[in-house]
Amino acid sequence: MKNTFAFNWMPLLCGVFATGLAFGQGSSAGVEKFDAGKFPGFVVDEVVVPVPSEIFSVLDKLGSPNWKDELRKIKLPETSDRIELSLVFGDVVAEGFVAVQAQDKQTVEDIGRDVINLAASLGLTKAVRPHAQSILDAVKKNDWKGVRKELDQTQTTVRASMQEMRDDDLSQCVSLAGWLRGTASVTSVISKAFTDDRAELMNQPMLVEHFTKSIAGMSPSARKHPSVVAITKGLTKIHHDMDIKEGNISQDKVNSIKVTCEELLNMINKPEPKKGK
Repeated sequence: MKNTFAFNWMPLLCGVFATGLAFGQGSSAGVEKFDAGKFPGFVVDEVVVPVPSEIFSVLDKLGSPNWKDELRKIKLPETSDRIELSLVFGDVVAEGFVAVQAQDKQTVEDIGRDVINLAASLGLTKAVRPHAQSILDAVKKNDWKGVRKELDQTQTTVRASMQEMRDDDLSQCVSLAGWLRGTASVTSVISKAFTDDRAELMNQPMLVEHFTKSIAGMSPSARKHPSVVAITKGLTKIHHDMDIKEGNISQDKVNSIKVTCEELLNMINKPEPKKGK
């Protein structure tokens, strides 16, 4: 329906925002009406795709996760395959958000340098270097809000630059891998201290449908790429786990989503060797 955000994840997430703010302020006031235009995300085909940092902010309002336990070491691939590089780029930027939540200075600095190296491999150094340098400058000042802002802007700049270069397939790969990494982190945290409220953050089947549709719109060569084929299959399984007709998403379903995301991320970071090599 036009101009209607009838998207399960959005009202649920806004309810989480309201709950967190009410706890923080001791307020008993009613929940304010949701204004989709003010939500920190971007709209594609009437689906609101969340800004990654906000997913972590919302989860923090429901408790105090140990984000250091969620950090992963990402080894940059030795490849010129632009699909693989774009997937790793999305993964690295999302890892940056986890490192910010953990306030791990060394990891954020490492990620800032990884961003520069990946940008060079993708021909995006000029567009990305200012953001990467701002990340490094902000972390030295313990300006975590500034680091988060620059990570958001880095992902936005890379996607915009790829689209200007007519590399829409690569732009979608950045978004896909970033979402997979964020979802893996969130499901890990939820699994360690499961509640129905936390599990509702995973009630986003329409977002998975959006990503599946975006893959269907890729060029034939991109759709047939082994990593994209694997992600397509993984998204089908994730959608099945998220698409709950009645009741709440169970802990088993959350764990299943987590495992699928982690398997795909392992594949992204350790792509299969090409035939003949």
